[in-house]
Amino acid sequence: MTRGAFLVGLEALINLEVQAAVGHFSRVAGAYAAYRPHYPAALFEWAAGVAAAKDLAWDCGAGNGQATGDLARHFRRVVATDASRAQLGAGVGGTNVAAWVATAERSAIRGRTADLVAVAQALHWFELQTFYREVRRVLRPRGVLVAWCYADPRLEGAAGEVLERFAAAMRSWWPPQRVMVDSGYRDIPFPFDELSCPTFPMSVDWPLDVLLGYLGTWSAVGAYRRSRGSDPVAAVHPALADVWGDPGSTHRVTWTLALRAGRP
Repeated sequence: MTRGAFLVGLEALINLEVQAAVGHFSRVAGAYAAYRPHYPAALFEWAAGVAAAKDLAWDCGAGNGQATGDLARHFRRVVATDASRAQLGAGVGGTNVAAWVATAERSAIRGRTADLVAVAQALHWFELQTFYREVRRVLRPRGVLVAWCYADPRLEGAAGEVLERFAAAMRSWWPPQRVMVDSGYRDIPFPFDELSCPTFPMSVDWPLDVLLGYLGTWSAVGAYRRSRGSDPVAAVHPALADVWGDPGSTHRVTWTLALRAGRP
């Protein structure tokens, strides 16, 4: 096989994975709104601080708005776009927020209007070079792209050990793009004048049912369910319940939040 044929085949595979992801995220839109964690307020304060102005922020791959509302508190206007209409309909809104269905690579935002492009847990789904061209088109001079992601959650004690085993069992079910998340986006091309990013702690206190709901939003879990016809979250529930204590009691769940930020 020639290199050109290999690259065409690889691009086709990635496109299929992205199409499958849009379908998955549409199916779990309600669960995303209910169970996905929100990001620390300090992250948005920092992002607004590095933007040259605070007129317009583009929340790209907004999902159901885990980042949109926080951006709207710092910018006069926010545009939230996502390829999934169901995701946008599950929670994006606000008096200074406009939302529409669009891909990251073709946003329909006017050129040189955005002060910030924010990408929360979504950059690995984009066709990067085309998206980067769109970022350069949309950003104003001295505008900033900020992208962040998080990988597996952590718990202390016996519950954490069960969760680690579950995450390990799901490892082979993640799509290929997951390796970008596992590396904290450090290995992806990032052709911008890069900024030094601080570290932001990200944690929540969850009862058992919320943790289980969150696990059910994983695309790896969705792939397992479709392939095997069974639910791995239901299977791990008894093991977690055995070590959780009162199921209504909360445990601290933490993630490592990784950021890349830069100016064109």
